[in-house]
Amino acid sequence: MSTTQMLKGILEGCLLAIMKEKEVYGYELAEKLEDYGFDSFSEGTIYPLLLRMQKEKLIASELRKSTAGPKRKYYAITEKGEEELEAFKERWQELSKSVNQVLEGGKPGRPKGGEKK
Repeated sequence: MSTTQMLKGILEGCLLAIMKEKEVYGYELAEKLEDYGFDSFSEGTIYPLLLRMQKEKLIASELRKSTAGPKRKYYAITEKGEEELEAFKERWQELSKSVNQVLEGGKPGRPKGGEKK
């Protein structure tokens, strides 16, 4: 499995977290992801996700004038998006804890088949 395939599943949460900081336009999202070390995402990957997130009312958009050419579509997180971001953070904490435990060779955190810890 490539890094890109692994990251697509967490990209939505990352985009919501970036938008929680401030409203951003699509190309700016790609730049911010790159600043955080996500080199494998292009605008072509991000825009379909933004459209889906907008349909799900996780984000809202607004066209604004740009000093550098045509109008830009700015994206902002909605209240529903903030709720989803919090849920994502909880899921991410659980997942990363489990993956780290496996990778580090630690003992499983859950008992097997009804055993008590």
